[in-house]
Amino acid sequence: MKHAARLMPLLSVLCLLLSACSTAKPGEVTQRRITFALIGDVPYSAHDASVSFPNMIEDINRADVAFTVHDGDIKSGSEPCSEEILQTMYRQFQTFESPFVYLFGDNEWTDCGRSPTNRVSPEGWLERLREIYTKGDQSLGKRTMTLTRQSDDKRFTKFRDNVRWTLGGVLFVGLNVPGDANNFGQKEFTERNRANLSWTRESFAYARSNEVRAIMLILQANPHFELPSTNRLRPGFNEFLSLIEKETIAFQKPVVFVHGDSHYFRIDKPLIGSKSKRRLENFTRVETFGYPDVHWVEASIDPTDPNVFVFKPRIVKKNLVKQE
Repeated sequence: MKHAARLMPLLSVLCLLLSACSTAKPGEVTQRRITFALIGDVPYSAHDASVSFPNMIEDINRADVAFTVHDGDIKSGSEPCSEEILQTMYRQFQTFESPFVYLFGDNEWTDCGRSPTNRVSPEGWLERLREIYTKGDQSLGKRTMTLTRQSDDKRFTKFRDNVRWTLGGVLFVGLNVPGDANNFGQKEFTERNRANLSWTRESFAYARSNEVRAIMLILQANPHFELPSTNRLRPGFNEFLSLIEKETIAFQKPVVFVHGDSHYFRIDKPLIGSKSKRRLENFTRVETFGYPDVHWVEASIDPTDPNVFVFKPRIVKKNLVKQE
């Protein structure tokens, strides 16, 4: 008992440093900087799968990040939707040393059945993705972290792919919103869109009630902020973007919107208030690198920064191409 008593202060400090205290509040801020990795739209080719992607994994593992999120597209849209690819990628995801969260992209489910090489049901393939990648309440990776899944809600039991977790006083929210038009017009869209809207509302409500410092939303699709709502690519996103605008204004703290899809690394502020016609200053978009640029975005939670997040492109040296 004496030894246990001596260990308690040490364990308390260790618990705080690891952000693993069961009694810690979601909005509680640690005094250390927490770094994590954002990736997407990779691998797209045999060379990517066997060389470039493993190079990136090695680089991220060396950085010793708190976790990694892949925001979708683990193959090219023209490549067949095959069990072999799903199993190969699952094994590769498990080589990440830190917890790994994978959010689904259009290439691995909505594009299935739309080309001569893809003859499987998109909805059926989505269920197969869920079976492989969303088991239990733990993330992928050698080390895991606990995720809250929307499927815990009896109204949305199939939506295991919508997740959230907290770390460093920040709420992270993952959603199944695929490019390039969110599968709008297809039968499955209505139910999934309703689930996504509900998950978004509940996540912002959770953030407010737990006084978190910021929210990061992560999904695959580029929702085409710059296009008018009447553009053919926008109907699948209009309701979602209206909700994001409303919740961002009400939240008044930093909101970061991470996506892939268009393979164009950028950090900007694209959301315009429908009434003010001004940019929402507390809203930031981060788009991850994508094929053929197999690199990653280093994101950090800074306890001293009022913007909460600091972002830095991480160029994988082994994946550099000699420019001529």
